[in-house]
Amino acid sequence: METEHAFDQSRPVVAFDFDGTITIQDSYTAFLRWSAGPAGYLAGLVRLAPDLILYPLDRDRGRLKAAATRTFLEGKRVEDVADDAERFADEVWSRFVRPDALAAWRGWGERDAVRVIVTASPTLTVRPFAERLGADLLLGTELEIANRRLTGAFATPNCRGREKVARLRAAFGPAIRLAAAYGDTSGDTEMLLIADHKGWREFNETP
Repeated sequence: METEHAFDQSRPVVAFDFDGTITIQDSYTAFLRWSAGPAGYLAGLVRLAPDLILYPLDRDRGRLKAAATRTFLEGKRVEDVADDAERFADEVWSRFVRPDALAAWRGWGERDAVRVIVTASPTLTVRPFAERLGADLLLGTELEIANRRLTGAFATPNCRGREKVARLRAAFGPAIRLAAAYGDTSGDTEMLLIADHKGWREFNETP
């Protein structure tokens, strides 16, 4: 699986949002809760209280995600978080991935499509899922790393909305046209607009 580089378009390109589209819920929140444990997660929520109170007013998902990243991951070794992400994916896969989304994913694979996951969640935590799915490319929010530890900051803009299209254009060229795109929130709207098949909330099965 590639992280990001220029592709040609000799094959159809299909983009899938991850959280709520392939999965039944937000994977990053679930990962942070799982990795912190009940007591650690509760303590983190207490520290996050000012940001949580502000969210209904500004609806800034990127700001809230950045605050959660600082609270739960700042200072952690990137290798340790990657290992946790592997264990998390192994543990939750069977109750996390939508069967109808998985069927569509496999169907596009049978048609030799380039299958891309485009997610606002960090690539560090989504990568084990992407590898298990056999994704050709994973585009997501990158976490800043210094001296092999997470700083708690983002290294790229939050991969949502127009940023999803910008990342696709960086990978496939400015004229990218998707054979299909699948998403479930307003953060996927711009990505669906550059797709022939617009899969809006198409998947709803639970494991």
